[in-house]
Amino acid sequence: MSLPFSPAQLRQKYLNFFAEHGHAILPSAPMTPENDPTTLFTGSGMQPMMPYLLGAAHPKGIRLVDSQKCFRSQDIEEVGDNRHTTFFEMLGNWSLGDYFKQEQLEWFFQFLTKEVGLNPENLYVTVFRGQPDLNIPRDTEAVKIWKRLFETVGIEAKDIDFSEQEGLQAGRIFYYNENKNWWSRVGAPKNMPVGELGGPDSEVFYDFGDELQLHENSVFSTQQCHVNCDCGRFLEIGNNVFMTYIRTEKGFELLKQKNIDFGGGFERILAALNNDPDIFTTALFQPLIAKIEAVSGKKYSPEDLNTQRSFRVISDHLRAATMLAADGVYPSNKEQGYVARRLIRRAVRYGRMIGIRQAFVSQMAQEVITLYGDAYPEVQIQADQIKKVLGDEEEKFNKTLDKGLREIEHFPELTGEIAFQLYETYGFPLELTKEIAVERGQHVDTEAFAKAFNLHKEKSRTASAGKFKGGLEEHSEVTTKFHTATHLLHAALRKILGTHVQQKGSNITVERLRFDFSHPQALTPTEIEHVSAQMNEWIKADLPVTLQKMKKTDALKSGAIAFFIEKYPDQVTVYTIGKDVESDWISKEFCGGPHVSSTGQIGPVRILKEQSASAGIRRIYIQFQ
Repeated sequence: MSLPFSPAQLRQKYLNFFAEHGHAILPSAPMTPENDPTTLFTGSGMQPMMPYLLGAAHPKGIRLVDSQKCFRSQDIEEVGDNRHTTFFEMLGNWSLGDYFKQEQLEWFFQFLTKEVGLNPENLYVTVFRGQPDLNIPRDTEAVKIWKRLFETVGIEAKDIDFSEQEGLQAGRIFYYNENKNWWSRVGAPKNMPVGELGGPDSEVFYDFGDELQLHENSVFSTQQCHVNCDCGRFLEIGNNVFMTYIRTEKGFELLKQKNIDFGGGFERILAALNNDPDIFTTALFQPLIAKIEAVSGKKYSPEDLNTQRSFRVISDHLRAATMLAADGVYPSNKEQGYVARRLIRRAVRYGRMIGIRQAFVSQMAQEVITLYGDAYPEVQIQADQIKKVLGDEEEKFNKTLDKGLREIEHFPELTGEIAFQLYETYGFPLELTKEIAVERGQHVDTEAFAKAFNLHKEKSRTASAGKFKGGLEEHSEVTTKFHTATHLLHAALRKILGTHVQQKGSNITVERLRFDFSHPQALTPTEIEHVSAQMNEWIKADLPVTLQKMKKTDALKSGAIAFFIEKYPDQVTVYTIGKDVESDWISKEFCGGPHVSSTGQIGPVRILKEQSASAGIRRIYIQFQ
């Protein structure tokens, strides 16, 4: 089917539509969140908006729209069906205490049916059933609005409850509980910690036809179908969240302002326009599928489900790895970098399963760069570096894979202990051992793997006792100075190089500070000179260092940053360097201390050297002059 417009035109059409309704267009935030230590990645369009949903004033106003790059690592195992991806774009629009349900539902319905031409007969919606025990009512207001909207196009919209038990019953509007029609970053209300925002939502689904459900090979052919079942007939394409609640010590309370937080699946709307539930047949994936066909000699066909799954995994994973690299996430052994490494290695593994033996990852990355370079210029700007980093990881992993696959054939059964042996000896990932075990009809005991891993770690720790001294456990005057210098160095790097810089590790001794950070290439002599000069300028200014203890949500709202998410409880310590903790500061970070009371106590510093620590990670050494 030939669409009347390209993916790029659809993206722009959405932005323009809401701009015409008074919304300011925002650029996409990075997929590595700066002000949210609760997560590794930006997994929804609302994450960068949290401070403003809480009440902070947004510099662009109270009506906002964007297309946000998102990544969900928890969906890695789901990739392979026709709808799940790790990287995706979320079309988003927000009202920060301005318009509410009537305008939002009307505008989105108009956008789908008038602007992009979806048939309203194929649209179905869901609303919140209510939760009396939390004093959260049934959303009858949204139901009334939807009934009126469908009536304008000649459709009588019948509302149905408990369709998950009784089926569609010729309905158009369906009630669901908090597991389906409540939105917060952590899911249902019962999962929300104190300070978390949430609210009921109204989702829009596209109907691809009952033949998907009734197909004789479908496991759902004899079951009740409803819009939230998994038969493949219905696909959620948009979610209107009425962000109106905050969880407090007393329970759920209404926010001071009623917010709209809309998220629309860009790839899914394209699938609806194709009238094909397989998002991998859209124009966003067709060039990637074609490239895999060229290098593998295989065809993407529903007749071969295993090959089809491999195509989907490869195209999704390398699209995601390319877009993550553009945001400074390169393959490594820690946190975000570990996820990027896993994506590339899984793609290479699935490539081998369909006969790909030559290097192909850089070619795939170029296809992604071509697809997204105009919408997200950072992808095009870093094209050469991205292709090199991903290609290098492919080369390294191919060597690991060859050794591991040869060795794995010697074991008739893959146990947790053998999985660790493969990991420890060859660097063979546990996830791949588990996947190979499943293909064999076996199961890897991950608890046994963890036990062997921890035993090895304990032996290594015992053997290393006393070898490395110093560090923050020794809270001497020198190490305390270096600790504050770490914050200054971080701030200087982000100022000189850009906010993509993120701390990836540090080590302090009485002799020097070692600092690891994300950056795609070596610093130039001029950049090193500017970083050093900036640090010494702040030191000479003798800026106060202020300690504050506050709730995590308040700290984030104030602009504090943190990158090691597992460290921080609900109550955090924030250190601010600057004349005023509210408006005139150069560094504000979550940190446990210790620190000097003012930067002048540090004394002049100099950069000893700057070098590579790993792919995409640089390392700087600092000494006192």
